[in-house]
Amino acid sequence: MSIVDIHTHVYPPSYMEILRSRTNVPYVRTFPPDPIPRLLVLPGEDGPTSTSTSRGRPIGPEYYSIEHKIAFMDAHEIDISVISLANPWLDIVEPSEAAQRACEINDEMNSMCLQYPGRLFMFGALPLKGTLEETVLEIKRLRGLSCVRGVVMGTGGLGNGLDDQKLDAVYAALQEEELTVFLHPHYGLPAEVYGPRAAEYGHVLPLALGFPLETTIGVSRMILSGVFDRHPTLSILLAHSGGTLPFLAGRLESCIAHDLHLAAGPVRRNIWDVLAKNILLDAVIYSSVGLKAAVAVAGADRVLFGTDHPFFPPMNPGGQGWLSVTMNYDAVSAAFGDSAEAKGILGGNAVKLLRLEL
Repeated sequence: MSIVDIHTHVYPPSYMEILRSRTNVPYVRTFPPDPIPRLLVLPGEDGPTSTSTSRGRPIGPEYYSIEHKIAFMDAHEIDISVISLANPWLDIVEPSEAAQRACEINDEMNSMCLQYPGRLFMFGALPLKGTLEETVLEIKRLRGLSCVRGVVMGTGGLGNGLDDQKLDAVYAALQEEELTVFLHPHYGLPAEVYGPRAAEYGHVLPLALGFPLETTIGVSRMILSGVFDRHPTLSILLAHSGGTLPFLAGRLESCIAHDLHLAAGPVRRNIWDVLAKNILLDAVIYSSVGLKAAVAVAGADRVLFGTDHPFFPPMNPGGQGWLSVTMNYDAVSAAFGDSAEAKGILGGNAVKLLRLEL
């Protein structure tokens, strides 16, 4: 049995240069007297102190060194990783530079993967801030890169969300090239929903609640706008086990069925059909309860193991075992033991669905 990690990030060196050159979030810099560089990546992280965890996080080579990625994989018995650029991807580049940056970063990451044949594959980044034509051309170019198995996208799309009709050309190209979309959150919810004491709670509320709800809303908008009706074989891999979608799918379907406005429009595919045929879920949920829900809606053959490395590192400096990883291993074991379903989630599903040559 092979272990495959499909949710694992890298900021390649050229992207690190972009982060170090910036003066507003996202950026990397030191805050004296602390000599350790900090990564501020989430909206609202640029707070008044450098000691709060809500103002970024320490950043080291685990974020950008492919050798550190391999060492992490070896330490946690991971055979294959499908790496992707971490959020906010290319949303931060100037529109005039987007296409060139995408080409350079995707080529750089493909070269990183080729250093370890058979162990590393990738989801490419798209120049969504550029023109629609540039994005479609990059999708077609990505299909020719040997290590590419899909693309990573945020919920912003071209700027107006995933139900933007202009994205149809992007979805059509992705469907035609048979590239899976790894959909990952970044922008979360408006800061005011966390209340005036939010800074006391570090990153907990935005990451635990904001990210999953952002994903849920983004995919729901895709369903409501008929994206999966127009692109019936489009494949979407949802981060963090689909957010709250497994739990709320029935409520969403009921609301659709009872809405007079929608009843007057075109007939849409049932949400359960979309979940069974178009949606893949990662297993980055940290509990057997959430994992069982993911399997219940997507099927045991459409849930894939992930670690979210290098985020959620050990709290003790120099720690080798990552609790964030072992919690996901433990969830698979608690839910499915040593069954065929467990082996599929841990690696077999990814090998088959993402065409990973062993």
